Parts: sequence; C-alpha cells; structure tokens
Amino acid sequence: MTAIDYDLEFLEDGRTIELISIGMVCDDGREYYAVNRDMPVRRIRKHKWLMENVVPSLPKGHGDAKIHMPKRWLFHYADSTVKHRERIADEVMDFIRAAGPDIELWANYGAYDHVCLAQLWGRMIDLPEGVPMFTNDIQQEARRQGLGWDDLPQQESGEHNALADARHNQAVRRWLASRQEAA
Repeated sequence: MTAIDYDLEFLEDGRTIELISIGMVCDDGREYYAVNRDMPVRRIRKHKWLMENVVPSLPKGHGDAKIHMPKRWLFHYADSTVKHRERIADEVMDFIRAAGPDIELWANYGAYDHVCLAQLWGRMIDLPEGVPMFTNDIQQEARRQGLGWDDLPQQESGEHNALADARHNQAVRRWLASRQEAA
C-alpha cells in the first residue's frame, strides 16, 4: 500500500467549498503543490481568518516581480505553482495514479479536504479511475490509538501552507503507524 498525504486550503461558507491551494506528498518521495488561479479572490479578501493565516503562505513576487506586482494581488499570478483549476485536476489525477494501483489517501481532519479534492472532477461519482473515493483521517487513527490532539507531534512551521501541512501530515501518519507496529 502506498500512501499519499495531502492538505487543501479552501474557502467554505457552509454551502460551498472553494479550493485555494493543494499540497500532496507520496511515500515514493514525490511532492505536488499548486495554487488555484481561479479562486474567489473577492470572497477571500472578506474572510479575516484566511487573510491572516492562508494568504501569507501563497506565492509572492521576488525581486523585480515583487516591485511590479500590484498591491491588490493576493498572490503572484506568474508563479509556476499558480494554475487553473482544470490543470490542477489533471495534475492531481496523474500524481495519484503514478503511485500505483494500491494507494490510500490521508489527511488531518480530512472530510472537507476530500470533498474539495473530489470536486476537482465534479461530483463524487465523477472521480477518475484510480482516485480513491475516501480519505483516511489522521485524527480518527489517533483516537483509535487512544490519543488526543496534544499527544500528536506538533508542526513547527509553515502551518496553513498546503505543502508544509501535507508534509506534517505524512510525519504524523508515519509516527502513528510506528506506534501501532510497536504495540
């Protein structure tokens, strides 16, 4: 079994979930990170928590690009990680399929992450072949082992950057697996 740990940053309002960024790390060493060029920028600007916690981790211009980047931009549109949603969907599908036929997805508090991931391709029944229909949840595994949030390894930096969060998810999942194997 090959695991892919992932995290999505998103805007949700109780009715919709809009992708901001996605980070994925695979047990085979590959990583993927993308920022949704088509995110609802106006709605994000009105969301204080996202502006304070997620937007600062999005790609920013450097050097001349920073000088010429309009202040109204939330992120640097010319950054190579900034892509249209359809391209992200194709690349995520390829990333998952490249892990082989026997894969599992893992996320921390992953219910909304999985819905947002599935919506890259439309409805849940539209998931491409090879993309799992569910995500294993790190918090569920921790509870199964009798652990709480404070018992888990804590993330030292990069929180709310989707790729940094995915890397941390992988570290926590592996830590939980090693505890289970030792038991």
